[in-house]
Amino acid sequence: MKLIARTALAVATVLLVGFSAVACEDDSSQATETKAKEKGYDKLVANQPIEVPEYSTTRETINRWIKTWGKASSKGKLSYVYLQNAKGEYGYFVLKGLPVSYCALGTPPSKTKSSSNGMVNVPLPEMDGTYSDGAGTCNTYYGFDATTGAYLEFTLGMNQSFFLFDQPATLPEFTSASQMGPSSIEDVDP
Repeated sequence: MKLIARTALAVATVLLVGFSAVACEDDSSQATETKAKEKGYDKLVANQPIEVPEYSTTRETINRWIKTWGKASSKGKLSYVYLQNAKGEYGYFVLKGLPVSYCALGTPPSKTKSSSNGMVNVPLPEMDGTYSDGAGTCNTYYGFDATTGAYLEFTLGMNQSFFLFDQPATLPEFTSASQMGPSSIEDVDP
């Protein structure tokens, strides 16, 4: 009896390993092309390894951004937003803090759940209880006026762009910009 049980266990193990190996092999055209791409990448890496930088100016810029806007001492810091329209005319807002894109969210837009069909992304409501995919709103920004706290919103596009500074800009096109919000630079100038 023990011999039969051992033989059956050995046969089951061999079959399981064999089926697992077959299941892992993917002969689809997509798998073939993926393997070719990986082979090509391996060849490039072997022939042209990527240089490792000694210093990262990108990281330096990120750290300077954090020092400017991401420290507790930055609370209440003003931003100077200059807008240029299609005619080349400039205007400005003075905001408390940074302008924020409607695409920026304070909570995750979805969560991943397990289901009988695999993993599924389920949309979550926004803070106001509504659902949105955010499409079409990334070019709309909002903020609050520096002296009055009034809500301000502006949309970019159609040959309109904006420039953001953490202090009043001194170039002639900016110094002659029209005040567009309740606060003027003179109202907040230290």
